[in-house]
Amino acid sequence: MPNMSLQKNPMPSQDPQVRNKNFQEVALGYTEKMALDEAERCLNCKNMPCVKGCPVSIEIPHFIEKVKKGDFEGAYQVIAKSSSLPAVCGRVCPQETQCESKCVRGIKGEPVGIGRLERFVADWHNEHAQEDAVRPEPNGHKVAIVGAGPAGLTCAGELAKKGYAVTIYEALHLAGGVLVYGIPEFRLPKSIVQKEVDGLKAMGVDVECNSVIGKVLTIDELMDEMGFEAVFIGSGAGLPRFMGIPGEDLNGVYSANEFLTRVNLMKAYREGADTPIKKNRKVAVVGGGNVAMDAARCALRLGAEEVYIVYRRGMEELPARKEEVEHAEEEGIIFKTLCNPVEVLGDEKGFVKGVKCIEMELGEPDASGRRRPIEKPGSEFVLDVDCMIMSIGTSPNPLIKSTTKGLDTNKHGCIVADETTGQTSRPGVFAGGDAVTGAATVILAMGAGKNAAKAIDEYIQNQ
Repeated sequence: MPNMSLQKNPMPSQDPQVRNKNFQEVALGYTEKMALDEAERCLNCKNMPCVKGCPVSIEIPHFIEKVKKGDFEGAYQVIAKSSSLPAVCGRVCPQETQCESKCVRGIKGEPVGIGRLERFVADWHNEHAQEDAVRPEPNGHKVAIVGAGPAGLTCAGELAKKGYAVTIYEALHLAGGVLVYGIPEFRLPKSIVQKEVDGLKAMGVDVECNSVIGKVLTIDELMDEMGFEAVFIGSGAGLPRFMGIPGEDLNGVYSANEFLTRVNLMKAYREGADTPIKKNRKVAVVGGGNVAMDAARCALRLGAEEVYIVYRRGMEELPARKEEVEHAEEEGIIFKTLCNPVEVLGDEKGFVKGVKCIEMELGEPDASGRRRPIEKPGSEFVLDVDCMIMSIGTSPNPLIKSTTKGLDTNKHGCIVADETTGQTSRPGVFAGGDAVTGAATVILAMGAGKNAAKAIDEYIQNQ
């Protein structure tokens, strides 16, 4: 009997006033009973509109049918055919704008909790499955991957399944890319990422950390001297942007990338961490995306008394996931919308003591289709803060472009690559994820890695 409830089963979570003081996972996951009940809300539509909304084309109704029958391992295997990182995607994918946005149940109520079911299935598998990874028969071909983020890991996994000898070169000391340096522990426990990486290693993928391509080795050296027949660039977009306003060079001004890397990758929230971070009293985070929410919620957990989100548009225009905004509000983050910083104020020692902001109003839509923010003359005010975190976007690091002949990039510094295959202007060199699109989502990067793996296979086999 289908469950015709108009609401999803709510996600159990830590109490907001408890979780805003720790880095443990906020969302606690469905119980088996909740998962079975939520699965019964799926109508198993024949035309499967939800699949069309998934960047990696998971057979969503099929895995949910398995859940209905209590075959959780079978459900995992359905997901695993299309996705390399189910436990990750179940936590950080913006399902509400992808698969769930296409769900028929969403027409007259809430869509099926596809992401929540994916997480349940992946967690069940990780807890109960004992089988060892199977090493495919080698096919005698070598491929190099630059970057161990979602795009690189996905591309590596897909190629390894086909028997390729794959080596991933990662600039940082841990594999995972944005999954380990950007997304906080309370949204994505790092043990989950490590398990996925260990799974790839068990399949034969070699991961070389502390390897900055463009410095340690170049793309040309990988191909001409080390015998790699193709290279996939999934190096992400880690170069921060700033506003260019007075005072941005003061002590206490961070890029969100630096702040989150210190907290997440370097574990600065732990006492005695090798890479510490200053504990601030009042913090302003400039921006309205998921990264801004992550930075603000980390600052709160580090002990800040007040944390502000400063965003130049209104609450309705916030680009962050609705769930992340709600979690931030529950935890006590203060939203200063329709205002924008114009100057960072410093004390006599060169430290931040405040941020001068100006109020904004929304005018006519700009090229992006969103209403353009316009300054309200004479509306300046000062926020009393001792730290400002800039979260207004990132772009790819220019190192690979500057050391690779014949690799075309666009005006934003992103590598130009075919949308379907990831082929760049260099034969045998493919690219995908944030290095191509600029900062985007984990699942889109995974989709790009998957498509590139298919194209690399065809390229090598046709040589």
